[in-house]
Parts: sequence; structure tokens; C-alpha cells
Amino acid sequence: MLARISRLGIQAMRRATPGQNSLNDISRRHLVEAVTSHVNHMGKTFFCSNTSATSNDRSNELEAKISVTFIDKDSEEKLVKVPIGMSMLEAAHENDIELEGACEGSLACSTCHVIVTDVNYYNKLEDPVDEENDMLDLAFGLTETSRLGCQVIASPELDGIRLALPSATRNFAVDGYVAKSH
Repeated sequence: MLARISRLGIQAMRRATPGQNSLNDISRRHLVEAVTSHVNHMGKTFFCSNTSATSNDRSNELEAKISVTFIDKDSEEKLVKVPIGMSMLEAAHENDIELEGACEGSLACSTCHVIVTDVNYYNKLEDPVDEENDMLDLAFGLTETSRLGCQVIASPELDGIRLALPSATRNFAVDGYVAKSH
């Protein structure tokens, strides 16, 4: 995360006008916006005392939610309200929906695999990064509209999205496997 924030600072310096030679000369607002955007994309909330946003702006931002329907392996549906900026993995965990996420959203597993049921919503998502595609290759029941729940971030255009959970995962511990001691 720190490396990403450092890269954002370097990008902000590159955008600076010629003659600006230090980070202090750069508009702090651009740097704060870049970092906030990245952290919000990761499903976290970031506050900085240097930002010009008012507490009213922040409370409106925190209160904004979208409707998401999760469909479990038994076709049971659960409608939940998800705050803007939160990942579907986090939303599932907060609402007792059985979406594992063994790697805790670090793109190291496929246990938060979800299937976007409507291609129109799927097309509104950002394209998956290579790491997500690599993990999706390992997912059980992969479809054309499969994504990792940790990478699907709530945004206003996703209001009403429906996500189906596959009938199984590649994680034996979740699928009823009981390990035997040696």
C-alpha cells in the first residue's frame, strides 16, 4: 500500500507545472485526491485533514449506498445495502453471506468468486487486472461474467447488481473436506 501511495506522489509530481521542484510545491489536493481514490477503490475509507471536503460531504459520502442482491448456491436471494467504495467481499462478510475470501482480498485465491448475472452490469465494471484473471482461471464454475468479489467495488452505476455465488469453491476446507492428521 505504501508503495502505491509513493507511486501516486510521483505521478502527482510529474503532473506539476515546470519549475515546481518539491512535493511541497505540488497541489496537495491532487495528491490527496489520488490517494483517496486509490484507497476508496480498495474498499477502504481514507480521511485527511488537508482535504477541503467538509464533514457534511464526508457524511454524505459514507451514507451513499447501493442495492446488491446476492444469490446463494440454493438460489436463495438476499438484498443488501452496500456503501459506495466497499468491495462485494466485505459486503458479503458484513451481511453473513457465505463468500469465503480466504486471502482477505489480496488477489491470492479465487474463493470470493462471484458471477454477475446481468452482462450490462458486468460491462460497467472496470476490466480485471492480470492478477485477477490468473485467480479466476482457478475458480470453480467460471463463466463469461465471473469476477472476484474483492475486486468488485460498489459504485453508483452498480446499483441493483445481482451476484450469484458458485455452488462450490476450490477450497476443500469450505467444501466439507476434513483433514486427517498424519
